[in-house]
Amino acid sequence: MLKGKTFKFGDNISTDLIVPGRLAGLRSNLPELAKHVLEDADPTFASKVKKGDFVVGGSNFGLGSSREHAPLVIKMAGVSAILAKSVARIFFRNSINQGLPILICETSLIDEGDELEVDLAAGNIQDLTNGRSLTFGKIPPVMLNILNEGGLLPYIKKYGDFKL
Repeated sequence: MLKGKTFKFGDNISTDLIVPGRLAGLRSNLPELAKHVLEDADPTFASKVKKGDFVVGGSNFGLGSSREHAPLVIKMAGVSAILAKSVARIFFRNSINQGLPILICETSLIDEGDELEVDLAAGNIQDLTNGRSLTFGKIPPVMLNILNEGGLLPYIKKYGDFKL
C-alpha cells in the first residue's frame, strides 16, 4: 500500500521539464540531479516533495526523449508513483524498469495536495481527502514483480530471468 500527498501537473510534461537539458552535466551525479527534478514545471517541487508522495499529471506525461534518468530522479526525490491520464510509451517502460509505478487513471478528480492511498495489486486509489475511489488498469504480474523488486535490474539479479 502506497500513501502520500499529491503534486499536480498538467498535460504534456516532457522529459525536458522533468530533467532540463541544461543540467545534462549532472547525469553522473543523480542525487544532485534529483534536487532539480521538475523544477521547470514547478520550481518548488523538489524542496516540498516527501518520501511516498505522488506526481499527478494530465495527458501525455513523459513525452520527449528517452531519458532513463527522468523517472529515476523522480523516484530518488521520494515519489512513490506517478498517476496520469496517459503516458508516453518509452517513459512508461523506463519508469517500470526503474521501479517507479506509473498508473493510468482519471486524474482530473484529484486535486493538488490530496492525500492518496494506492493499492498496486488491486488497482485501487482511495482519495482520503475527498473520499473518492478511483481505479487504474491492473498491473500485469511480471510488471508488478519488477516493481516489487525495485526495478528491472534488481529483478534480473534476483531471478536471472522472467517468471512469466
